[in-house]
Amino acid sequence: MKEAWRFLNLLMVVILMGRADGQLAANFYGSSCPNVESIVKQAVSTKFSQTFTTIPATLRLFFHDCFVEVNHLCQLNKLERGRESQMDCFWYSILFLQGCDASVLISSPNGDAEKDSQDNLSLAGDGFDTVIKAKQAVEGICPGVVSCADILAIATRDVVVLAGGPSFPVELGRRDGLISQASRVAGNLPEPFFNLNQLNSMFAKHNLTQFDMIALSGAHTLGFSHCDRFANRLYSFSSSSPVDPTLDQTYAQQLMAACPQNVDPSIAIDMDPVTPQTFDNVYYQNLVGGKGLFTSDEVLFTNPASQPTVNDFATNPGDFNGAFISAMRKLGRVGVKTGNQGEIRRDCTAFNS
Repeated sequence: MKEAWRFLNLLMVVILMGRADGQLAANFYGSSCPNVESIVKQAVSTKFSQTFTTIPATLRLFFHDCFVEVNHLCQLNKLERGRESQMDCFWYSILFLQGCDASVLISSPNGDAEKDSQDNLSLAGDGFDTVIKAKQAVEGICPGVVSCADILAIATRDVVVLAGGPSFPVELGRRDGLISQASRVAGNLPEPFFNLNQLNSMFAKHNLTQFDMIALSGAHTLGFSHCDRFANRLYSFSSSSPVDPTLDQTYAQQLMAACPQNVDPSIAIDMDPVTPQTFDNVYYQNLVGGKGLFTSDEVLFTNPASQPTVNDFATNPGDFNGAFISAMRKLGRVGVKTGNQGEIRRDCTAFNS
């Protein structure tokens, strides 16, 4: 009976969370900061004029911010009641996410913030700088009104457009999170060696389908990767075949030339070898041709369960663009804080004191 009441309480939380998500709206700042999107767009364009890295860095920053889970209510529960119920923590771990709350932007003097985790050390500084500069510009016009989480969401849409991708309305109304811990990141981001089941399982935790996952993977049409993230496909794939047999042979030779064994770890190469600075559907054409950089890329084509979607996106850019927009909107709702939750940071890199 006690567990049943606990479940009902958690069910109410689910309902309330659903209502919180519903508070996001494209015109959220219509009266409080009507020019926010044009202000952010100008800041993003200025940063882009300085370096192309602005585009993939900002896009990746948004993804990493939204995908990290935090099960901190289990800890609060333990402090309040003196013990921790496995049932509570099971549900809390599902229901309460760090989510799209700009927690990845926090800087810690102790080096223990979310951005300091091993999985986030490769996030390019230009992404952080893009959001920080945009926030400063917005604060100059609308102080204390627009969250860093919303500015990151707007900037992400804007960099997609700057790279030739589709424009879309961004739902707004997020508030900034109050927690940022490096220890919470491990195990919450897709790995380059993931198979289809592992990818689907991770994305499903965020209410994202296989179709959404394949569409979001298309962001790999931009950006770069360090050699150690895929070196196993070139030199130690299996005992019978050092090179991953799903790799196009010519592409494998190009990768080995760019990433010889024991290469400088700072060396990086384009994720998309054909159109690395354009947001398009060529990523999927690369998969069909055996030119997916990661195992987690190429498996989208080699697995029969996902291959039809890859084939569709490879030949129909409109289908890909539509699916990407839909998936980005769903991603942008993950674990959002609205209403009185969280805060509106004055400085994206620090919690308000």
